[in-house]
Amino acid sequence: MALRFAYTWFVGKVSFPQLFYLLNMTYFVHESSYVDEPVSIGAGTKVWHFSHIMKGSIIGQNCVIGQNVYVDAGVVVGNNVKVQNNVSIFKKVTLEDNVFCGPSVVFTNVIHPRSAYPKKLDEYSSTLVKKGATIGANSTIVCGIVVGEFAFVGAGSVVTKDVFPYALVYGNPARQHGWMSESGDKLNFQKNCNGLMVALCSISQTKYILENNVVSKVDENDAS
Repeated sequence: MALRFAYTWFVGKVSFPQLFYLLNMTYFVHESSYVDEPVSIGAGTKVWHFSHIMKGSIIGQNCVIGQNVYVDAGVVVGNNVKVQNNVSIFKKVTLEDNVFCGPSVVFTNVIHPRSAYPKKLDEYSSTLVKKGATIGANSTIVCGIVVGEFAFVGAGSVVTKDVFPYALVYGNPARQHGWMSESGDKLNFQKNCNGLMVALCSISQTKYILENNVVSKVDENDAS
């Protein structure tokens, strides 16, 4: 890539300041994609084929933006986020660090859209996907909700309300069917000798506790 840019500069198509900027970019954008400046894209991020990043959006470090992805103006994407092919992330959507969006995930930002009665920006509803959450392929996230930390939305789901942290939800409409660890293992909570509901992640060997419908990690010394 550096050699190609250098060549075009020498034949007069790219100025020296432009060449300097291009050679010092710390992220990658495929030549078939469009990035409307100004945007903020973090180091190590890759934007693949036929994607469009609108001005004013913020994308963190070490993200992967797949093919045919649309990132609307004002969208905030955290670090190490993976957005698979054919995903549109519209205004008022925020993805925190380590979020995974499967192929063809659909986000919305208007509850009652009408073509003849367009909404103003302040009428859009926000959606927040918190750190570590997974949204499975072909899922629809109805706007105005929060998907909690490390929640897991199964493929093809229609999510219409807030999702608890660590919750496993799927279906249309999505309903909760258990709990997931941060590593993506389904947790099997059982009561221990102290009356605590405890589960062990088979992937990381991390222990979790369930209390009052809230899941949290526990230190080794605390999960007796």
